[in-house]
Amino acid sequence: MPSLNVSFSDEEMEGVRAAATAEGKSLKQYLHDLGVREMHRKRFVAGAAAWADRLRDEFDEAFPDELPPSRRGDGAAAA
Repeated sequence: MPSLNVSFSDEEMEGVRAAATAEGKSLKQYLHDLGVREMHRKRFVAGAAAWADRLRDEFDEAFPDELPPSRRGDGAAAA
């Protein structure tokens, strides 16, 4: 099974150990789950964005007075 060595500063390691302890996991399990969780998060965000893109025209037809955040002028979206 592939594995890797990861270097942390003393301060970083203290924080990672505290986070693992807070979740009731070993350091090894915590770091494994962190990587897998990030992979799943990226997959979810990509799927949600694709779903929103598919429904954008239908939403705009149903709610013609609703402006997207980028066109509101209230700073809701970063340029």
